[in-house]
Amino acid sequence: MMLFDIKLPKVDGLEIPQWIKPDPNPKARPVVTLTSSREGRDLLRSYNFGTNAYVVKPMSFRFFTETVEKVGLFWGALNKPPSTAERES
Repeated sequence: MMLFDIKLPKVDGLEIPQWIKPDPNPKARPVVTLTSSREGRDLLRSYNFGTNAYVVKPMSFRFFTETVEKVGLFWGALNKPPSTAERES
């Protein structure tokens, strides 16, 4: 799983999924936008560039860590990605 913020220095974070997705190996690797932006246009651009989830991070450190744990639990334990054989067919 790859977590990133859209507000990065020197690069438009919304373009990161676009850079990652063309490579065939990480296609099944989830790309999650974890950001403070609640802007509808950022959410839409993020999905248009290929992100798999858009999570608005809480400002409180405690709630932030809980959110990251929940995202990790979902992608690491609950989500069922295709097997390698299924991806290659």
